[in-house]
Amino acid sequence: MSEVSTDLATGKRLFVGAGKPELLGRGQKEIRGSGYIEGPTMTGNPSAFSQIWGSLMVGPLSNEDVKGSKDIPGAICGQNYSPYSLAVVGNAAIFDNMSINGKLDVGGEIKSQGDVTSFCGGHRLSSKKNFDIPHPSRSGWRLRHTCPEAPTNDVYIRGRVTIPYISLPEYWKDFVDLRSITVSLTPVGSHQDVIVKRIDENKVYLQSKGNAPIDCFYHVYAERKDGDKLISEYPGKSPDDYPGDNTQYNINY
Repeated sequence: MSEVSTDLATGKRLFVGAGKPELLGRGQKEIRGSGYIEGPTMTGNPSAFSQIWGSLMVGPLSNEDVKGSKDIPGAICGQNYSPYSLAVVGNAAIFDNMSINGKLDVGGEIKSQGDVTSFCGGHRLSSKKNFDIPHPSRSGWRLRHTCPEAPTNDVYIRGRVTIPYISLPEYWKDFVDLRSITVSLTPVGSHQDVIVKRIDENKVYLQSKGNAPIDCFYHVYAERKDGDKLISEYPGKSPDDYPGDNTQYNINY
């Protein structure tokens, strides 16, 4: 009995099912190398899914003829192993919801027009910018903090100073509106009558009464200038009515 080949030569395209995918073209307008499968499709380990979970189900690599490559991060060369069930070279678009039950590694930006929520690390970013973590010093307790909110796009520096000036970050001159700088001072140990004498793009100059030694805590706030000024209140029924540039903000609908 002769050996029967199980290879399937499909020619230019593969259609499986009764549907007619007109989007892929017909006749002389057909897209060569395209494929259409009407029913659920599974690739990889046959036991990876206990039921039909989606139109396309991609499980871990299970073909013993495929060997791992040392060029694949996490792969063991010479073994049937890869850290990925699905790899895409090039951009990928998801037009509906996407659920991720494991870790999400991102090499670039994450841009969101809604909440970005992760319960896998105790962190949550939504309409309130919070974090919730195990308490660092009380067993059986948790610690929850929230980020400050303000009607201006502020940045700040803080610290302690014992010389007659506070050095501003070098990048502030190109990053903030220098006219928006405000300074709060808290003398340490004694009343020193410390005042802000003047401000330039590099320093906040201080002066104490009678030039007494200075020792104080400080907070310096300034408003960012790399973008439109925030309009904190505006008439409207949704964020789409915002009179400024909405693309500069993550919107919580």
